[in-house]
Amino acid sequence: MGAIAQVITAAFPKEGAIIVDLVNDLIKDPTAQPVVSLVATLQGDTGEEIVGYILFSNAWLEGGDRTESIVMLAPLCVHPTHQKQGIGGQLIEDAIQRLAASEVDLAFLLGYPSYYPRHGFSPAGKQGFIPTYPVPEKDADAWMVRELKPGAAESLSGKVICADALNEPQHWQE
Repeated sequence: MGAIAQVITAAFPKEGAIIVDLVNDLIKDPTAQPVVSLVATLQGDTGEEIVGYILFSNAWLEGGDRTESIVMLAPLCVHPTHQKQGIGGQLIEDAIQRLAASEVDLAFLLGYPSYYPRHGFSPAGKQGFIPTYPVPEKDADAWMVRELKPGAAESLSGKVICADALNEPQHWQE
């Protein structure tokens, strides 16, 4: 986890330690399973170097029968020296392909509305999905969903419940 932690703290200088703890907790959390955890590597002077990281964990709809398969993206990070090179987008697409192959219906996140729509995400609240914790109206478009199974967003709605480790208010602030 050392190299991943370095990428996380470099990408998120203010809250890096909190995000590293969250990743460790999610990987250990049985309610988060199964997870998709991927790294991006580049060949450097001293060998292969981890430059990006993405984690998707299990989620579900409140009151649902859990026949739907839902995941939550948190976090996605790329080392600042390697940003704006398509690494984050490639991590998203690689993870989405794996999730779709394992029959996941929907992927959710709380993130930058200027970034994630390029990768197929759209505002979730407008589609009837309520976040685990309230998101201020000014940040409503930061709560996003991507449909992995055609028609899933039209046939599902409600409050999304995330894994226990992510179910803390501090993880829901933009």
